[in-house]
Amino acid sequence: MPIRAVLWDIDDTLFDYTGADTAGLAAWLDEQGLGALYGSPAEALAAWRAATERHWARFADGLGTFEGQRRDRVRDFLERPAMTDEEADTWFGRYLAHYEAAWALFPDALPALEALAGTHRHGLLSNSSSAVQERKMRSLGLRERFEVLLCAVELGTSKPEAGAFLAACAAMGLEPAEVAYVGDHPEIDGCGARDAGLVAVWLDRRGRTGPAPEGVHRIAGLAELPHVLAGDTRFGARSGIR
Repeated sequence: MPIRAVLWDIDDTLFDYTGADTAGLAAWLDEQGLGALYGSPAEALAAWRAATERHWARFADGLGTFEGQRRDRVRDFLERPAMTDEEADTWFGRYLAHYEAAWALFPDALPALEALAGTHRHGLLSNSSSAVQERKMRSLGLRERFEVLLCAVELGTSKPEAGAFLAACAAMGLEPAEVAYVGDHPEIDGCGARDAGLVAVWLDRRGRTGPAPEGVHRIAGLAELPHVLAGDTRFGARSGIR
């Protein structure tokens, strides 16, 4: 069955989330005089990411609200559990301003979309909220390139659960086997899409060691994607696919 559409992850796939997060957090900590709080920008980012993962996981499990997980991330990161909601919201808002000032696409994102514009339909599926990702995609000038944008907060289910992928396929009126999913996480994106019946493409920008999960295409950059989509087998390795 031919691949008719591509579903895309957003953060660290099309959009350089890690770069913007690193720059935004460093700028906000420096503005507060907290640049050395964790010893180095890398250590600060690691602590911030750990807090993000902990509290997002709780929210994904149905505990708390989207705004609440943001506040708890701030309290956790600063080790200030007694911060009021207003104080946490203000702190997060200032971080957000610095983060958004650093928003950028990966250099290969727009060329890949242009290369596939005439041959494939396109949609977005993210483990975030539609309000956040709609604004981001419009700010980056990409939103009109995608038929649908679905996010975990509104769906009530998140990747790697099959329901998230199947909901996106249904929104495009396609069978899973007609859709490829492209994302930066080998298990959440790659295995999740594969297990839901989509063609799974793992974008491994960091060049991780070890093999790709079985049944998951692995590419180092989006310039390789058209070749994968033109392949005559769903999981067969061809030249250019590692």
